Amino acid sequence: MTEIQKQYFQEILKKYNAGKASAEEISFLESYYRLFEANEELPMDSSQELAIKGKIKLQVDQKIAFHEKSIRQRRLRYTFQQYGLAAAVLLILSVGSYFMLKRPDSTAQLFIAGRHLAPGGNNATLTLADGSKIALTGSSNGNLATQAGIRISKTKDGQLVYTVDKTNSSVNTLVYNTLETPKGGQYQLVLPDGTNVWLNAASSLRYPAAFSATAREVQLDGEAYFEVAKNPERPFRVMSRGQAVEVLGTHFNINSYQDEPGIKTTLLEGSVRVINDGLKGVAVLKPRQQANLSPGGQLKVSNVDPDQFIAWKNGKFIFTDANIKSIMRQVSRWYNVDIEYRGEITKEKFGGRTSRFTNVAELLEILQLTDQVHFEVQGRRIIVMP
Repeated sequence: MTEIQKQYFQEILKKYNAGKASAEEISFLESYYRLFEANEELPMDSSQELAIKGKIKLQVDQKIAFHEKSIRQRRLRYTFQQYGLAAAVLLILSVGSYFMLKRPDSTAQLFIAGRHLAPGGNNATLTLADGSKIALTGSSNGNLATQAGIRISKTKDGQLVYTVDKTNSSVNTLVYNTLETPKGGQYQLVLPDGTNVWLNAASSLRYPAAFSATAREVQLDGEAYFEVAKNPERPFRVMSRGQAVEVLGTHFNINSYQDEPGIKTTLLEGSVRVINDGLKGVAVLKPRQQANLSPGGQLKVSNVDPDQFIAWKNGKFIFTDANIKSIMRQVSRWYNVDIEYRGEITKEKFGGRTSRFTNVAELLEILQLTDQVHFEVQGRRIIVMP
């Protein structure tokens, strides 16, 4: 760090401790501190360090730590993880120069305009077989309803649990329930056979209150992660837009949103068989494989890192070679916002990870610092610009 940059840091620190720092200076300082908090070369004494620790209230999970441009591939790669001292020094030089030379008001305006757009949380509506609806967000814990000997309850940690009388573990007439999450919502469900389901935002799952003696079948619209209880005598089947997934007992994720370019089925454990409409294609997946069903009905299998595709279930955003529109679709669903595009949008690919529970302004700020894309927030609308 040059002497000029060190002086600049000290000036911002003084303004910060006096409560006079601007929004972009606060963001810069907090990003700097989080990246260097384990480094003894921080240009501050111990009393200053204690002061800033006490004042930093905005908990950014991870800020941009390093960016690298590949001339050969002509694309940018970004990551929000800490990369160690060498990369962090590179970051602070580049970000420090950015603030000293450009000092744009757009970052501050973005932070102020977007700070009310909080991340989603446990929010869902349960529709019972008789058509009655239960808002799970406002309902108390404990028993919610009883259907033909099946008890539906809500746990204190936000799960919906179905408990079937062991003397009546199968039924002749199926009655269906539907669990729906809005934009900005997610929920966990334990089905009557013990299968665990995590339902992502803007999704719905239709399922029988108790499964039949021969089969287990549910219908998915949107995205869900399944940990299926093993039962060789009763295969588990997930019907989604244009395909069926058959399993005996396994862990997998299905992304079948209407606004996505295809249906992605990602396997983490066990084995699944993916069948598209009319038996035009069948694929048997192994762990760490993904079946991608295109709108035209083509079924393609590839090897993937499954962590990227279940990141949402673990409270993270993970992007790998993602274009800005695919990122903003996730932003729209999780933060319950509308997206508008203006001008010619970048075709660059982005990669990185950050917490799913950070304020949307933090995520937009990170993307905007790449200088490849810019944002304007108007109420619950995010405008994406070159």
